[in-house]
Amino acid sequence: MSNGDSGSRKGPSNRVIIILIVLAVCVVAALFAYKAYARTHVSTDDAFVDGRIHTIAAKINGTVKTVNVADNQLVKKGDVLVEIDPVDYDVRVDEAGAGLAVERSRVAEMGARISVASAQKEETTDQAEASRINLEVQQKNLVQAELDIKKAQAGLEAQEARLRQAEQDIKRANDLFAKEAVSREKYENVQTARDVAVAQVTVAKEQLAQAQSAADAQASRVKQAEVDARRLEAALRAQQNVLRQAEIGARSQEALAKQREAALRTAELNMSYTKICAPVDGFVSKRSVEVGNQVQAGQPLLAIVPLEGTWVTANYKETELERVRPGQKVYIKVDSYPGKTFTGKVDSVMAGTGSAFSIFPPENATGNFVKVVQRVPVKIVLDQGTDPDHALRVGLSVIPTIITK
Repeated sequence: MSNGDSGSRKGPSNRVIIILIVLAVCVVAALFAYKAYARTHVSTDDAFVDGRIHTIAAKINGTVKTVNVADNQLVKKGDVLVEIDPVDYDVRVDEAGAGLAVERSRVAEMGARISVASAQKEETTDQAEASRINLEVQQKNLVQAELDIKKAQAGLEAQEARLRQAEQDIKRANDLFAKEAVSREKYENVQTARDVAVAQVTVAKEQLAQAQSAADAQASRVKQAEVDARRLEAALRAQQNVLRQAEIGARSQEALAKQREAALRTAELNMSYTKICAPVDGFVSKRSVEVGNQVQAGQPLLAIVPLEGTWVTANYKETELERVRPGQKVYIKVDSYPGKTFTGKVDSVMAGTGSAFSIFPPENATGNFVKVVQRVPVKIVLDQGTDPDHALRVGLSVIPTIITK
């Protein structure tokens, strides 16, 4: 009996030991398997779906006339979302257009003035040039008249010299003729020579008088030509000043016209802002505008959230990023869709931790330092076709697992 009882007690104790050993082996194997998995699979639950959110705001002040969209409505790029009453801006466009037309007419008027002033300047320039040439001709004629006077004076002096010689000859001839030393014929020839000399002196004096009279007349013509030249030069300078002032006025008027053009473009641009269009395809969210609302420039009215191009922002611990590299495969589980797995790849790792870009970044130099494991945002882009129905919405919680092997 005693041997049988001892054998029966040994049997169960051996089985318990074997079971414990098997369990210990399984635990060790599970630990090794978990460590191997942890080395190649980096996961976090601090992650969410991220995307572009386009805030739609008014660019001008005004009253909302129509709202063409409802909450969560799908819109296409270019669809008119909200219309602001355009009456005031239409009036401004008409006013700016009228002002531009006035300035353009003034520019045309200034152009006509410039044309007239330019033509008058050209005409006066031609007249001034003709007057200058005439003055040069008259001055040359005056020089010639003065030369003629000198020539006439020289001729008169020569004739007077011949007359004096003839007077002396007639005196000698009278004495000789009284003494009957010369013939009457020769005496009469001497008298004739003296009479000729007297006549030639008279002619020379008349020629000198004519030359002086001609020179005086030519001097008068030169003075008149100088007066005309100065007058035309003064008129030319006046025309040049008129043309210069007209050109300055035209430039000023053109500047005003350009200013009016800019005002018209601004009015037309503000007019176009009365229709607020969708910048991208997406769904309407956070609509806060109603018909009749008074809106201000820059006031947010609604948001457009496109579901194309969403990504996952995963905040991994700094101790988990040793093997994370761009391009690595990622499996993504979403809390809203249990049992469904999405795929993607690592796009990039942020250049700083999340706390470094917070409103109040940590200041570790105050003396009260407590080490906290920081988290670094990692951008994960979804594979094309992994979400064909656009089930992922911005902000959904996800659990991404990066395959780092």
